[in-house]
Amino acid sequence: MLDKLYLYMTFPYVRYALIVGTLIALCSSLLGVILVLKRFSYIGDGLSHVAFGALAIATVLNSTNRMIIILPITVLTAILILKSGNNSKVKGDAAIAMISVGALAFGYLLMNLFPTSGNVSGDVCSTLFGSTSLLTLTSSEVWVSGVLSILVVVAFIFLYNRIFAVTFDEDFSRAVGTKVGIYNLLIATITAVIIVLAMNLVGSLLISALIIFPALSAMSILKSFKAVTIFSAIISVTCALFGFLISILEGTPVGSTIVAVDAVMFMICYLVGKIKG
Repeated sequence: MLDKLYLYMTFPYVRYALIVGTLIALCSSLLGVILVLKRFSYIGDGLSHVAFGALAIATVLNSTNRMIIILPITVLTAILILKSGNNSKVKGDAAIAMISVGALAFGYLLMNLFPTSGNVSGDVCSTLFGSTSLLTLTSSEVWVSGVLSILVVVAFIFLYNRIFAVTFDEDFSRAVGTKVGIYNLLIATITAVIIVLAMNLVGSLLISALIIFPALSAMSILKSFKAVTIFSAIISVTCALFGFLISILEGTPVGSTIVAVDAVMFMICYLVGKIKG
């Protein structure tokens, strides 16, 4: 078992994927706490479907760098969802459901109308549930993912107090002069960036689990915002590492394995919370 693990670790792309996966898990956990507390958890699932539709467009266009197409479309959709949430005719949850289902159907339709390979079903399955191999990330994707992940973490650390205020009480934040709209826009943009980064890791259908599970696990045991945020990050990174190791040793899909470990961790934390009362 250790020999097999050591053999895989000799490949540079496996090490890169492990590093990027850890960074993505960290970013997802930080963002997940905010989304859960703001009761906007479903935005992750909605944007992941939008990213799938954008990926279908990039695939049909034979784009060499798909992130150039996927990232702007996903970010613009996040902004659109945020703006429509304040519309009395189209509420936030309805807007997310409408856009996500439409994007998913549109993407699947495009991939069938303009197939780029002889195995459309395999391509769709890999996109929705994550790649079955650790060696699919290109070097450019690894570096872009790493840089964007670091920027997200740095932004969260430096804007922690403002994000805390906006998360819990937007009215008070406005009263003291905080530009709530800008910070909500920043949160939506960061969400879109993390969704795009995590597509290769866990697939578009499993991204929301990577965002929500660590936050809910931490909230099952702890109460303060700072404690929940720190513990959520620890849980997310730990589960990502275990998921990677299990995937390498047992040959299971990376994304599904990581999410399964997150789900088991949530059940453990939930039981611990019940015992603590």
